[in-house]
Formats: sequence, C-alpha cells, structure tokens
Amino acid sequence: MPIITNIEDLRLLAKARVPRMFYDYVDSGSWTESTYRANAADFQRIKLRQRVAINMENRSTHSTMIGQSVAMPVALAPTGLTGMQCADGEIKAALAAKKFGVPFTLSTMSICSIEDVARETGGHPFWFQLYVMRDRDFIERLIDRAKAASCSALMITLDLQIQGQRHKDLKNGLSAPPKLTVPNLLNMATKLRWGLGMLGTRHHGFGNIVGHVKGVENMGSLSEWTARQFDPALSWNDVQWIKKRWGGKLILKGIQDAEDARHAADSGADALVVSNHGGRQLDGALSSISALPAIVDAVGRQIEVHMDGGICSGQDVLKARALGARGTYIGRAFLYGLGAMGEAGVTRALEIIHKELDLTMAFCGNTQIDQVDKTILIAGTY
Repeated sequence: MPIITNIEDLRLLAKARVPRMFYDYVDSGSWTESTYRANAADFQRIKLRQRVAINMENRSTHSTMIGQSVAMPVALAPTGLTGMQCADGEIKAALAAKKFGVPFTLSTMSICSIEDVARETGGHPFWFQLYVMRDRDFIERLIDRAKAASCSALMITLDLQIQGQRHKDLKNGLSAPPKLTVPNLLNMATKLRWGLGMLGTRHHGFGNIVGHVKGVENMGSLSEWTARQFDPALSWNDVQWIKKRWGGKLILKGIQDAEDARHAADSGADALVVSNHGGRQLDGALSSISALPAIVDAVGRQIEVHMDGGICSGQDVLKARALGARGTYIGRAFLYGLGAMGEAGVTRALEIIHKELDLTMAFCGNTQIDQVDKTILIAGTY
C-alpha cells in the first residue's frame, strides 16, 4: 500500500481501482470543463499571510453548520452513484463521516437508499439532498421518507432543472449497474477489488427510486423515467412548498448569483450553498470561490453561506472560511478516498483535510476556526 499524504494520492489510487465509467463520472465536468478546472485553480491564486512568534497552542477547528456541531466546517457533499465507487459506498461514507464528526449528505440519486443508510448508521442523523422532479407525489413521499429516517436537514439542489452535457459519461455509456458491453467487461476485469465488492452487495441500482415509483421496477424503466422527470419549471414557489412540507432545517444548493442569493435568503432557508455543481452544469460559469465574496456581501448577515467546488485540501477550506463561508463541502475528495480504500479512504481524506486546515490556520496566526477572516489573506489575491 502506498503512503497516502494528500488527496491526489487518493485520486491516483481510485483511478487504478474503480472502473473507468465511474471514475470518469467523478473526475469530469461539462463541455470544455473550464469551470470544473477553474474551481480548483482559482483557490491557488489566493495567497495566505504567514505569521510568526504567535502562540499556536490550544487550536480548535470545531464549529457549527446550521446549528450542528462539526469537528471542522466541512460536510460530505451529496454525490450521485456513490455506491458505484465501491460497494455500499453511501453507507461507508456515512459511517466515516459519523465517526469523524462531520455531516454526510445523501443524494436522491444514491445507490443505497435513505432507509439503507439510516439502518446501517444506527439511526445517526444525516442530511438528505432532494432533486425536484415533475412527479410531485413521489417528491412528497421522498420527503416523508427522509423525515421517517430522522434526517436532520434537507438540501434542495436548484441547478439541475436541465442537465449539462458531460462528454465522458456519454462516451462511456454511463449506467448503474454498468452495461455489460465488451469494453466495459474488459475494463472491469482489471478492477478485481471493485468487482468482488459488488458481488457481495445487493445494492446495484438507484435505491431511492426503483420500487418507489409506479412503473419503475428496473434500470430500463428508471432511465426512461429520469429522462423526463427533472423539472425545468422549478420555481421559488416550489421551494416554499417543500419548506412547508419538510418543516425542518433547509439548505438551498446551486447559488452562483447575488440576486438568486437574495431570493434564497428571503425564502426562509437556513443556509445556501454557493455551487456550480462541480463544474458539471454551466461550463463557463464562475468558479465557486470566485462567486463566494459577492454572495457573502449580499446576504451573509441574513442566511448562513456555505460553498462547494474544487476543495481538495484543508488550505482550500481555510480560504473559503476567510472569505465568509460558514461551511464547506467536499465531493470529489471523499469519492477518491472511497474508490481507493472504501470507508478507510473516506476517513483518510477527512484526516488529510483536517490536518492541513489545522496547520495552515496556525501558520496564519489563528488558533480558532471561528475567528478566521480575510485578514489571513494577502490583499489583491482574492
């Protein structure tokens, strides 16, 4: 086993162990992938102020996100097909998050269902992400299932009314379970660890959907259903309807514009997430870290502002925090860990990010994450 010291090490190991279509699903963006690349690259232009001869003892990264205590201001983002990075992937990621003390967010398009994750995590509260479908009866039932599973927050993703084109997914013929074409079979034959795991689990399809929608009993009927279900007519009125139906903590994900942020703040939601869907929707949009300051300035006193997109180190978390994000989310970073080493890999990803966050905070002259602000950054680099 190689020595794992950073997220890039986990990425390379995941690439070697996960079938190409599922690795590419994680490690790609839409169209030219310019926004996908900018999400990470724009963090690098932000420079930190190093301080010396300051007492660095008694450091703490503990904080809160929507009132929930967290070991660091980081949550696992909702990611589709997590259970195809390794067998029972959502359960393993949720267990790692639970043990580390950070939130886990389950995607509507997960392989393991809400009930699967709740059962295997011993009823430990997790967050649930909702895609708004045309079938409102299904959405009502999905919300009720999240309530029954004691999910402690609902996250509505607002930026997938229509789907951006991701060239790699089309060329790979992405599906869950994978189509047994000759190229796929040849590729999967080289991923023995992954294959043995999949043989040992019953979770191979979209667990929140198959068997819960009339007429959707297998992957063929699911593909037809999802193709017509994302709702291009989604509006702020729907957010109000969902908020009333849910009745608990609400997070709105996919905000990139200050005007939309004001709508989110006025909606009564508890938090918004500055996000461009990991560069997988509108190619050419601003990176999340570039969009963050204007949104914090517009609504940061009214609503808790979080962000995701491009975070692959603890330094990225610290920079986002300095620019006003009360919380951050990692997606690809934990998925690389999951594909590389299962639950242990997710734990390793969290350990790496935490250590980088803790040490960088100290180098910048801070001992408490909740006291970090723009003064740790070099003016003119953000």
